[in-house]
Amino acid sequence: MTAWQTVGFLACVAIATSAQRMTGFALALVLLGLTSLFHLAPLPDVANVAMVLSLANAAVALRTMSQSLDWAVLRATVAGSLLGVGVGVALLGWLDAGLVVVLRLLLGLVIIGCALVVLMRTRPLAQRSSRLSFGGFGFLSGVLGGLFSASGPPLVYQFYRQPMDLDAVRDTLLCTLAVGSLLRLLIVVPAGQFSARSLMLCVLAVPLTMAVTWWFQRHPSRWPRAAVLKLVAGLLFVTGAGLVGPSLQTLAARFLG
Repeated sequence: MTAWQTVGFLACVAIATSAQRMTGFALALVLLGLTSLFHLAPLPDVANVAMVLSLANAAVALRTMSQSLDWAVLRATVAGSLLGVGVGVALLGWLDAGLVVVLRLLLGLVIIGCALVVLMRTRPLAQRSSRLSFGGFGFLSGVLGGLFSASGPPLVYQFYRQPMDLDAVRDTLLCTLAVGSLLRLLIVVPAGQFSARSLMLCVLAVPLTMAVTWWFQRHPSRWPRAAVLKLVAGLLFVTGAGLVGPSLQTLAARFLG
């Protein structure tokens, strides 16, 4: 990487970490999107960096967010998510490549629909969903994470509809996704898919993301719920479009080429 690419990459890390701290998710989404847009680093390496940064972000935040965590929601969601990741990885090896593309397209359309629902539903549900519901969304999140590395949207949709304090929503979501990142890291490293470039980028990025997280803890965001929901909906829409566009291109090339 050139000096300018390194500076650009670190700028993307700072932006992605800031988005994560305000919403509880989106670190990987923003980091992968920006680095791809400016061609700063290979996507597999950036994906590995995003996993490590998610863990570093949660490690710093965990010291002060233990009081805001909803432990019942966290336990139910993580239990479903851990089971779902295994199912998702197994499905990825079993499904035909063409079917995976179709599923990716459908997933993108569903995520865009979720973005619209989140945007329109400015008021939370009348009562909190059951633990079984959180476990079910956790399982779906794990399956999508195993299939497409897109575990966040189902949990975002579920969490931001709840009659919970925004700090509890953000921090519980952040911690849940960090557990998923840890599981994926434990799968990637023994498989030899964590390159030396990934390690170098982590060495550069981890101190920055920890510094940004520390700064947000000292200067917490006071955005109103409506503004946060608009940001969440926008990020979900970008995620969905990022899945739909490449899937349509692949299908068009296959059937028209």
